[in-house]
Amino acid sequence: MSGARRAALFDLDGTLVDSAPDLAGAANDMRAVRDLPPLPYERLRRMVGSGARGMLGVALGIGPAHPDFAALRDEFLDRYEARLTAETRVFEGVEALLAALREQGIACGIVTNKATRFAAPLVAALGLDALTRVLVCGDTTPHSKPHPAPLLEAARRLGIAPEACCYVGDDLRDVQAGRAAGMRTVVAAWGYLGDGEPIEAWGADGVIECPADLEDALRSS
Repeated sequence: MSGARRAALFDLDGTLVDSAPDLAGAANDMRAVRDLPPLPYERLRRMVGSGARGMLGVALGIGPAHPDFAALRDEFLDRYEARLTAETRVFEGVEALLAALREQGIACGIVTNKATRFAAPLVAALGLDALTRVLVCGDTTPHSKPHPAPLLEAARRLGIAPEACCYVGDDLRDVQAGRAAGMRTVVAAWGYLGDGEPIEAWGADGVIECPADLEDALRSS
């Protein structure tokens, strides 16, 4: 990327914030009321990026085709909302990175598949609204990632061309959305990463091991 019109857009869960403790807690709460033993945290953590569908798949072994899926999804989301910020924290180094990018004139924004119901209060509670200029959620546009629409909407709101943006995320869908939007894509290797193929096979433009590495990645793009 070059020139003054530059932006860094970020996924939320697993990239900027570690929400896995509260999402995993909601899943284990559902198991507890059904007299099922809690699942190990790490087993639940890696599926956080897959949303309620992924969490219910691990926690209760059900998918969208199950007749009770909709009711169980609503229960999971209600339980998660009740503990939205109990243990969720910003990843170490993220706030410093966002502040440094802002000082360099790089606009920062958040593009997440999380619904506004959860994303907006979470971003505000953690102070990320003061460090970013735009929040595009899973229900902001008619399509969610891996469709490019949310990323293109974020670029539009910032007034910055998509090709002058970089999108950072921790899921294959993030890379797919970024590439479809014509943006440079970077994988946050500290994130949840899912349970599929290795990140080296995702086709991203770069992989970073910690937030501070993004500054070098932007300079080299």
